[in-house]
Amino acid sequence: MGTAQQYVRRRADMVGRLRERGIADRRVLAAMAEVPRERFVPRELADEAYLDRPLRIGAGQTISAPGIVAYMIAALELAADSSVLEVGTGSGYAAAVLSRCCRSVLSVERHRQLARRAHTVLRELGYDNVAVRVGDGSEGAPDCAPFDAISVAAMARQTPPPALLAQLAAGGTLLCPVGRSHRGTLVRVRDGHVERLQAVAFVPLITGDQPNGS
Repeated sequence: MGTAQQYVRRRADMVGRLRERGIADRRVLAAMAEVPRERFVPRELADEAYLDRPLRIGAGQTISAPGIVAYMIAALELAADSSVLEVGTGSGYAAAVLSRCCRSVLSVERHRQLARRAHTVLRELGYDNVAVRVGDGSEGAPDCAPFDAISVAAMARQTPPPALLAQLAAGGTLLCPVGRSHRGTLVRVRDGHVERLQAVAFVPLITGDQPNGS
């Protein structure tokens, strides 16, 4: 494993690459420079944490590449006082970055072991405005709705889940990959208007009527 100072330099290099790719949101870039991505991957993969590619984190899931994390959070166009629902906690890394850009994050993870691990790391690092719960992310969190923004980190089959759209505040933004076989298009929904942003690859969004294997 690298040293703490080496990881700081790798984060700075990562942020430089993100700028070159067109990420201009200052809060997103500052968050990416702050959050220690190496803490959110398996220990044996820590030295690969700042490569711009997904890494396996267990339970058949991955941590998204830094580029897609930054792109999605920037595309939400968050206000400092936004409340955000994240579907698919995974490692907890994106939730940590989100937490530096908004007021609060509620993250829902279907796999209990991933949710527990993410919760532990987030608490250890002091990201106290993130709550992690175990559940079917496609159902959202109606008890805490509405949300100013919703970010879905898994591929919906045809359209974003209706339950999530119903939990979006007026003027809010929902981001969701849509497609099949791990590949599709990232769409942004705001005030009923749907934009197709870019091609993406994500693990499938597992809904209540599908086995989760966990």
